[in-house]
Amino acid sequence: MANDSYENAIAGLTKLLSEKGHLGDVAAAKIRQITSDLEAAGSDQFDPLERIKSGFLHFKTEKYEKNPELYGELAKGQSPKFLVFACSDSRVCPSHILNYQPGEAFVVRNIANMVPPYDQKKYSGVGAAIEYAVLHLKVENIVVIGHSCCGGIKGLMSIPDDGTTASDFIENWVQICASAKNKVKSECGDLSFTDQCTNLEKEAVNVSLGNLLTYPFVREALVKNTLSLKGAHYDFVKGTFDLWNLDFKISSPLLNV
Repeated sequence: MANDSYENAIAGLTKLLSEKGHLGDVAAAKIRQITSDLEAAGSDQFDPLERIKSGFLHFKTEKYEKNPELYGELAKGQSPKFLVFACSDSRVCPSHILNYQPGEAFVVRNIANMVPPYDQKKYSGVGAAIEYAVLHLKVENIVVIGHSCCGGIKGLMSIPDDGTTASDFIENWVQICASAKNKVKSECGDLSFTDQCTNLEKEAVNVSLGNLLTYPFVREALVKNTLSLKGAHYDFVKGTFDLWNLDFKISSPLLNV
């Protein structure tokens, strides 16, 4: 019906102009206005394909083609210095925050940037990433980055004490750091829910650091002093970044900017 209406409108306009040619200038002005309005309306609609296309073209012209030496070396292989665990949250891309260049960081992103304990069956995807980074890529640093306003951490903090869950995957996943939640509730029970979540964002990072020690190849690399573990917290509300060594007290940060 829409096409019929459109065709009828065009036909009616054509007939009117043929009968009253002196209205041509008025019609032309109206058509230009309608065209402008339609273009403006179309520009308000998000086109995912166009966004992907324009994004890649910008990367290709502004980065890829301007740095052929870097991308030529990357074509031969990778040797990143960092294995980074970061949240899937769209606001906390580690390469953007820390200005990592291609080839610098091997990145694993998941809900609430959690590292589960060693388990060949339950968490094989994460285990494979750690194993590949440590044994094959020989990364020298593992950094677990928590962040402000984390929905996964809020979800963990909101799970009832009886452990009942309302989701298929999220709550079971974030309970990897249930011990951090218990610590926060025990030590910070007088704080507001928001402040408890902020504390949990950091305590959960330490649980993940502890879980990394359950991987035998991580422990071996630490003993050989070829690997270091660090925790971090990025606050995109305040614009700050804290970095600390394997430390279960969240104290004496190495970096606070």
